[in-house]
Amino acid sequence: MSHDSFPLEWLEQFSDPYAILGVSLAADDQRVLKRYRAIAKILHPDVTSDPEIQEFSSQMLARLVNPAYQRLKQEKERAECKALLRLQVRRLNRNAPMQPNTELARQMMRQPINEVDIYYEQAISRLADSQYQSFENFPPITDQLGELNLAYLQLKMGDLVVPQEKRTGLVAATQAKPVQFSPGFTERTTPMESYAQRHYRRAQEYMQKKNWSQAVQELRDAIKLEADRSEYHSLLAMAYWQQNLLGMAKVYMRQALKLNPQDPLANKYAAKLDINVAKPHEQNGNAGQQPTAQPNQKGGLFGLFRSR
Repeated sequence: MSHDSFPLEWLEQFSDPYAILGVSLAADDQRVLKRYRAIAKILHPDVTSDPEIQEFSSQMLARLVNPAYQRLKQEKERAECKALLRLQVRRLNRNAPMQPNTELARQMMRQPINEVDIYYEQAISRLADSQYQSFENFPPITDQLGELNLAYLQLKMGDLVVPQEKRTGLVAATQAKPVQFSPGFTERTTPMESYAQRHYRRAQEYMQKKNWSQAVQELRDAIKLEADRSEYHSLLAMAYWQQNLLGMAKVYMRQALKLNPQDPLANKYAAKLDINVAKPHEQNGNAGQQPTAQPNQKGGLFGLFRSR
């Protein structure tokens, strides 16, 4: 994997250091340090002998994980990061309350106020457990962690983002109600095309114009909303392939085959990415199990790169 294989859009997409490290907003010095050491151990070059994976994990550590740790290792820096996240919440709520994409964030908003902190900490912990288990896991889980952080802050800042009724002097002002997210995107879209499908359609249009970077962004947004659609993953693989980001292309093509072994685009181009596609009789012999890359014995980010 070449130096250029590191997805540069990650540097902009993942700006929340809490989400990158997978720690809650309440984490102190010791929790931040413990989590950083655990991630550094996973990304250590000795975990694998594959030079491509060593190069990618080194870039990930240097460009994302180390800077995130530097921003969170001291209390003063953590306070500044949380202030920036609060500012982001205010901006997102400038016109209307922020609407989360993930079910975890929506469920948190439905919790009794005295149980929100417990739910938030448990949700962060569950996501962090699998965040660095595979390269494929990192982007969607880090997105979820970032959204949980913003949703949690919005709950804590509810009185700042909900408009208050003015007092008239005749009757008492209506007490502000707790902030509630709307049920989700699917209930606000037409039956013909969901928000995820709109992103997918726009990605196809961008690819026809050979605008690969915009296509990647649209497809990543589609996957955030509907992560179980194989066609989103296979088309994203093709967008990365067109940019010669073969490592990224392999990851998303394998995921497309995992979700749907009959995905037409994945089956057509998998061989060109050196991905073995299970034959129909092999799929049937596995009693419906979907083909997936097997992790190496040490686990970590490297299982998805093992089969060539």
